[in-house]
Amino acid sequence: MMIRYASYFIAALLPLLLFRWFAPASIGEIDFWLLWLLAMVLVALPVVYAEIALAYRSVEGPLAGMQKLTREADVSPIWRSFGWLAALVSIVIAALVISGASTGILSALTELNSVPDVPSFAVAAGLMVIALLLSLLGVAPLPIGLGLMVIGLLLGFANGVPNAGFAMTDISLTEWARAVALALVSVGAGTGLYWFGQNLVSKQTVTAVEATNQQANNRAATREYRATKLVLPIWVLQLLIGVVALFTNGMSLPPIGQLLYWGGVLFVASYLLHYSTQQLTHKFGLLVSLIITFAVALLLVVAIPTAWLVGILVIISSITVLLLSVFAGWQMKISHLRKSLNFSNEAVYNLWRVAIRLVVPLALLLALIGWVMQWLS
Repeated sequence: MMIRYASYFIAALLPLLLFRWFAPASIGEIDFWLLWLLAMVLVALPVVYAEIALAYRSVEGPLAGMQKLTREADVSPIWRSFGWLAALVSIVIAALVISGASTGILSALTELNSVPDVPSFAVAAGLMVIALLLSLLGVAPLPIGLGLMVIGLLLGFANGVPNAGFAMTDISLTEWARAVALALVSVGAGTGLYWFGQNLVSKQTVTAVEATNQQANNRAATREYRATKLVLPIWVLQLLIGVVALFTNGMSLPPIGQLLYWGGVLFVASYLLHYSTQQLTHKFGLLVSLIITFAVALLLVVAIPTAWLVGILVIISSITVLLLSVFAGWQMKISHLRKSLNFSNEAVYNLWRVAIRLVVPLALLLALIGWVMQWLS
């Protein structure tokens, strides 16, 4: 039962996890939130559709699925790098939020006069070890993490909600870059998490069906399948939680609220490590994959400053989404994608195809230019 709702937990958790890293200093910038909404429609929504379509077509996880799909489409193996980069993106996100958790926990303990005499990187390393151990539990930590984060935020409401002070500001390419990045990370675009979640559900369904009835059930599933039934609930949930994250961004939490919130973050990070480990297992086996995941995550969280982790996440996730959009839009056979998406209206499919082939790559390139301009300034 928990596996069936893993994608919805992730949809609710990612905005709460990542808004603080990409939202503007003032939450009242109306133009920024309009750009974020535009990016959610033009970039995030088509990409989530693409992930679900490729998941349905491959009936495998992202790494194994891309191998199958590239052979089917008879294209270069270079496109398989999406699976590797998606696993890396999830590790970078885990390292980023655990780095933030170490700082937040030390800050809360300082307010409680209980701060240990250890450096922040040592706390981060210890939290990473705990997260890796929790990752062995699979999907189970997700509801626990969501519950702890929500309780922590509710305690923060006692201190009041930050004053929004809504106003229009000048629109710039750097603002578009931040809006696109926020849209991508808040929906988990390019991570393959929804692809992975759909694959878990498919495996569970196959396991539960008796061999004599499997073919009939597959035919029934094909008749009933609509990508929209999976994508729209996820996207709408992300939009609603994003609005909540908007108003809670910058909210002051009491020490206990901070500890609960960051404890919840730790549980969510464990699922991200679980996902990356499962992808690498396809190539290296479970034990080696655990070691690789832990080594990369530990290196990121200990050796790289948090601000750099944000930049690394922006670059790698943008490249990953660009690979996905070009592969789905230009390399996959039209008939295969049309069947996988199974839109009820041909016009909707054509709109999606224009978006994934042209709009998404152009928006990502403009966003990357905006980020470069911001970094150079």
